[in-house]
Amino acid sequence: MWVNHIKTDYTKAKLTPVDRALCDHAAKLTRTPGAMTEEDVAHLRSVGLDDRAISDATQIIAYFNYINRIADGLGVDLEDGM
Repeated sequence: MWVNHIKTDYTKAKLTPVDRALCDHAAKLTRTPGAMTEEDVAHLRSVGLDDRAISDATQIIAYFNYINRIADGLGVDLEDGM
């Protein structure tokens, strides 16, 4: 059940505060990147993440968004099983 929630709606999964904050950060950065503010970073700090972890997470999220948009824009098909 947990995996299905993560796959379809992470807000229904039982997550740690850190994991929930990271998922919220990823969702906002993906859906509305122009709406990101210093408050979003402050929230990640408030759940215990340091600046290095926040930078790493944000770069990974942004990279996946970038590479998915490149693949979508070029019509790249997923490999079998994905």
